[in-house]
Amino acid sequence: MEKMKALVILTSLVLLSFSKPADKIDLFNGKDLKGWDTWVDRKLNNDPDKIFSVVTTDGQPAIKISGVKFGGISTVEEYSNYHLKLEFKWGGPRYAPKLNDKRDSGLLYHGVGDHGADGGFWLRSQEFQIQEEDCGDYWGCAGGSADVPAVKSDDRFVYSPSGEMMSFGEKQKNGRFVSANRVVEKPMGEWNTAELYCYGDSSVHIMNGVVIMRLFKSRQPDGQGEKPLKKGKIQFQSEGSEIYYRKIELRKIDKMPAFGQ
Repeated sequence: MEKMKALVILTSLVLLSFSKPADKIDLFNGKDLKGWDTWVDRKLNNDPDKIFSVVTTDGQPAIKISGVKFGGISTVEEYSNYHLKLEFKWGGPRYAPKLNDKRDSGLLYHGVGDHGADGGFWLRSQEFQIQEEDCGDYWGCAGGSADVPAVKSDDRFVYSPSGEMMSFGEKQKNGRFVSANRVVEKPMGEWNTAELYCYGDSSVHIMNGVVIMRLFKSRQPDGQGEKPLKKGKIQFQSEGSEIYYRKIELRKIDKMPAFGQ
């Protein structure tokens, strides 16, 4: 009997040792900013003004970004091939130089290189825009480039699944900005859900369950040419507006899902 108990225990331990870890990674632990670096006033992890902090709002923990100063908060670790899901909502205050502009922040991904590479504030990366009425837009930051199917509308390019595949980036003739093809943001004060799928050199921006941007051939400068940009840190921007982020969850994926348009 004792031998049987020992065998059962040993078998259980072996099975546990081969079991897969939980596929969900909580990037925000709900208590503090462990696992994150802050960048403010061109200084790493020196934030006396608490531009980035952990608060409780609507009964749940969230990362508060005051927006008083431009800067960023980024994961210490780099990630690739994942599904990122989070919730955000706007606070009230806005600050110079964007006192009268749309409320603005941003979800940067595949962040690499030096802090402050873009304007002294943000990493080289690809941007999932978080801005009032413009959530899901694409910006290439500090050399991040990608191909996007788009159409020209007035003075801007707009994502279109059936559009011509065009290159966008800091050094590209079309510029580094592509507008999402619809506005699906919820009213001020409500929580929005943003989702980002990254696999290989492709990515998909989703707002409140709606696909509004697809990127292909993500890349960055490399001497006289370019190289793939498929892995990096995740960073949130402080850009003149108060905003809250919560439920920041990442799951690894082994392929890009098929999305309807």
